[in-house]
Amino acid sequence: MDIIYNIMDTLLPFAWLGSAFMKNAFLAVLLVTPLFGLMSTMVVSNRMAFFSDSLGHGAFTGIAIGVLLGSVSPLLSLVIFSVAFALFITYIKNKSTASTDTIIGVFSATAIALGLMLMSHGGSFNKFSSFLIGDILSITPEDISALAIVFVLGLIAWGLIFNQLLVLSINSSFARSRGIKTFWVESAFASMLAVVVSISIQWVGILIINAMLVLPAAGARNIAVNVKQYHVFSVFIAMFSGILGLMLAYYFDMAAGATIVVISSIIFFITLFLKPYFCR
Repeated sequence: MDIIYNIMDTLLPFAWLGSAFMKNAFLAVLLVTPLFGLMSTMVVSNRMAFFSDSLGHGAFTGIAIGVLLGSVSPLLSLVIFSVAFALFITYIKNKSTASTDTIIGVFSATAIALGLMLMSHGGSFNKFSSFLIGDILSITPEDISALAIVFVLGLIAWGLIFNQLLVLSINSSFARSRGIKTFWVESAFASMLAVVVSISIQWVGILIINAMLVLPAAGARNIAVNVKQYHVFSVFIAMFSGILGLMLAYYFDMAAGATIVVISSIIFFITLFLKPYFCR
């Protein structure tokens, strides 16, 4: 990491990047925000905002299970539980006649309640309240290595299923008529979402993780005129919000995750007003 730090000092000689913990946070933002931006496009196009929110709630239970098991890493149990949770919702959604919103709502409410119940056992909830708002400044070099692996694997997975996801976002019946196995594509994307949410939730926070999976694409959709622009703008908004939010959080001593979300929201409203000029 020393080499990377030295390169950053040479290329980015800014006061707010002077400390090692800020360099770590900056690297984390560069790794995780592009994934948020990419996946946000399909979350919005496939109307999965409620689903991504439920993953954050389910993550709470995953953390609690890892703590209760003791010998198992909370992060490992979080990833495993979140992926299983996402796949189970996808399976039930495809097999049940109930509305998607109802199914996700039931899973979401159950997961957050179960997580709170397990974490409050023995009065230990306060130890895990940091997961609610996150703390990106607490990220370590080891965490960055894990994020780098997730970033690379996420891009590879995205490249493999992007075309199928794009067709699926247009119409599921049309996708099936084109020979696309919609259930497996949905499951693969749900698993990707679950892993990224699990890895980043301790720094972003359960309360605002869903916003990072909705706002970038929501803003990009207002001004994009084609699919390529849609994805480029979404990634740009996510990264710009992440970097500016981190910088402002440093100077004004605020929660970085919440600051990033507020900036993303402001950008969304700006693009909303600009929409008539882009989409003529």
